[in-house]
Amino acid sequence: MQRHVNFGLWYDFRNPEPWRVPFERLYAETLDQIAWAEELGFDSVWLTEHHFCNDGYTPSPLVLAGAIGMRTKRMRIGTNLMLIPIHDPIRMAEDAASVSLLTGGRFDLGVAIGYRELEFDAFGRKLKNRPSLIEEGVEIIRRAWRGDPIAFEGKRFRYGDIRVTPVPENPPRLLIGGMAEPAVHRAARIGDGFLSTGGIGHDFYLEGLTRAGKSPDEGAIFAGNWAIVAEDPDREAARIGDHVLYQVNEYVKWGAFGPPGEVPLFPDAPTAIENGLYELWTPDQAVENLIALLRDGPQIRDVHFWAQFPGEPIASGSARIELLAKQVLPRVREALA
Repeated sequence: MQRHVNFGLWYDFRNPEPWRVPFERLYAETLDQIAWAEELGFDSVWLTEHHFCNDGYTPSPLVLAGAIGMRTKRMRIGTNLMLIPIHDPIRMAEDAASVSLLTGGRFDLGVAIGYRELEFDAFGRKLKNRPSLIEEGVEIIRRAWRGDPIAFEGKRFRYGDIRVTPVPENPPRLLIGGMAEPAVHRAARIGDGFLSTGGIGHDFYLEGLTRAGKSPDEGAIFAGNWAIVAEDPDREAARIGDHVLYQVNEYVKWGAFGPPGEVPLFPDAPTAIENGLYELWTPDQAVENLIALLRDGPQIRDVHFWAQFPGEPIASGSARIELLAKQVLPRVREALA
């Protein structure tokens, strides 16, 4: 099973009121943690995006990506994910190109269609137009990164023979995320890879590759993993349970798993962990499960874990990061080699 897979950390920079610390401190300590994680052997870091959240959920992931690039030397930096329908694709292409140039080509741009009506309303876009917005946005970004005249006229965007400069010398991979079948099929058709969440959609992605006339060997999956790995997972879940419950219930309120108000909130952390995307693993279970995941998914190129749950102290997340780095990743890499 000789192959290389990146292992990474996933951040949203949330700072909820019950555990609020100064944002400058949160940003500084998190950047320190990321630089330290690279020294421990992590290969990638992933950022996500939302707007108008009381907890400060990352509104500017490309700015943070540039900052991380200046603090790291080897890590790949990606977005899992940005909300392409609410952005101007030319500006996104320019900013992503700048991050790629700053980081020596270590950047990948991951996007998806989004789902929060508040965000679409605020940026003057309509939820019903999401499919055409992402299709056209991806095409425009690709043209921009090639240095070609944009010369695009579609349903949502019109540009003349303008060119984006400078172009990235090592163009980012353009990855696409989603959980619903049409979104995952789209990732297979127009993306350079698929951003998955909690293992959802891998089967749809392989099906989508075939439908798009592609071989499964052409596929690439970048897997956001929701496992909580600890020496005593039950004790760890009890210790950080309030932070975990906050994370998943905010997504439920926003409509990530169905229309807001129709999907019930989880009443407590044990229920969220039992019935949500989370899994509790010891280091031995993590090694076993990751090897099985990678054996069954030859398209998987990256597996990344939540580094910090919302409001969790940095030291708390760092303990799990160190456990992964010392007791899990070396054994998985040895099995892959």
